[in-house]
Amino acid sequence: MTNNILIVFPHPDDEAFGVSGTIMQHIEDGDHVTYACLTLGEMGRNLGNPPIATRESLRNIRKEELINASKVMGIQDLRMLGYRDKTVEFEPFDQLTAHIKSIIDELNPTKIISFYPGFCVHPDHEATASAVIEAVKQLEPSVRPMLHLVAFSNDTEEKLGAPDVEYNISQFTERKLKTLEQHASQTGPMLEKLANDSQVSDEERDRWLKYERFYTYKV
Repeated sequence: MTNNILIVFPHPDDEAFGVSGTIMQHIEDGDHVTYACLTLGEMGRNLGNPPIATRESLRNIRKEELINASKVMGIQDLRMLGYRDKTVEFEPFDQLTAHIKSIIDELNPTKIISFYPGFCVHPDHEATASAVIEAVKQLEPSVRPMLHLVAFSNDTEEKLGAPDVEYNISQFTERKLKTLEQHASQTGPMLEKLANDSQVSDEERDRWLKYERFYTYKV
């Protein structure tokens, strides 16, 4: 039986850092993955190192990076929802929720992967997470999908405890690195750090490249 998996994040590269190995595992298992990316990250802080973009060109470059990263992961259904970067928090919440719910209604996913509200740092992350939760709350309990959420604020484990879901993605490490490489305008410094043994411990490298962790969220 094919499961529909819905990924919802606000920015290109959000998927690459935290969930790309999990996405690849779902696809290998025969699941159908839809990635709904709210913005094109046109206000991203980095322009590449050395620069490969300008403020004017970053939108199109990041769009191409997102498409290429999705191909590396094997995502079957990429949707760019057209919101503006760094303004998601200012979108009318009911409209944002309705947009996400319309995708859920269409796909009837068995699982949604997104951010955990209150523990995902960036205002766009928080707005996206809150809209996802509200959209799921509006569903009948019998059809609500499982929610596996990513949390990474400094106080996450202090307040939530350890994540209850952990995937060993070791078999996808090289493809995860390749996925990150597609987002070259943003990921250069991180990839350089990961490649430098003096800057990153083996434990930290494994945390990024061999394991992906989630919290199961109960609505």
